[in-house]
Amino acid sequence: MNQEEIWDVDAAQRYDTPGTGMFAPEILEPAVNRLAELAGGGAALEFAIGTGRVGVPLAERGVPVTGVELSLPMIRQLRTRADETTIPVIVGDMATSVAPGEYTLVYLVYNTISNLLTQAEQVECFRNAARHLGPGGRFVIELWVPELRKLPPGQTATVCQAEHGYIGLDTYDVLHQHVVSHHFRFDGGKQARLTRSPHRYIWPAELDLMAQLAGFELETRHADWSGGEFTAESRSHVSVYRIPPN
Repeated sequence: MNQEEIWDVDAAQRYDTPGTGMFAPEILEPAVNRLAELAGGGAALEFAIGTGRVGVPLAERGVPVTGVELSLPMIRQLRTRADETTIPVIVGDMATSVAPGEYTLVYLVYNTISNLLTQAEQVECFRNAARHLGPGGRFVIELWVPELRKLPPGQTATVCQAEHGYIGLDTYDVLHQHVVSHHFRFDGGKQARLTRSPHRYIWPAELDLMAQLAGFELETRHADWSGGEFTAESRSHVSVYRIPPN
């Protein structure tokens, strides 16, 4: 599986779920509020902007937003919500693509850095973020905490979510820090629709070291966009890294 195959026309058309799931106000609004605050009146660059779930409402808040996105179908879906003048998009990889302009904020939401499947690519993503920021600029990452404590010896899979019409299953390769997320969706019939996505999971401490290699320092880490305390029981985190001011 490569990213172009995963984020195809079908995925782009199914991605937007206004008012529910990732688009629920209680999930989306705190993220947009926090990112608008961190932009500090400057421009923001979103790596893997997708269909604009976060970028569009952030731009509506008055923050100039540019995106980087690999999937053409996702960009076409974004264009139904915002034109090129409103949100320019660079077609390319978030680890290497360069966007013109000056930014005070670069951000990656909803576990997207884990779509880069090697440590080297993930480090390059940090370096690419730093390339777009001046002194005092911030790089924000939203990422899940690997759930290896759920894996007893000999078991390689965990159920990450189960609800009416949906089961999510993660299979782990702990030797290579790889996980494949399997999404089973049921429409009432006898058969389920399966989609899968590969990831390389990252521990918070490893993420901090990647940041240091790119010239960042950790500014804050919270359990969510609303500023909840990050603890040993947190299932995800929002980490803010900063280029030290001159």
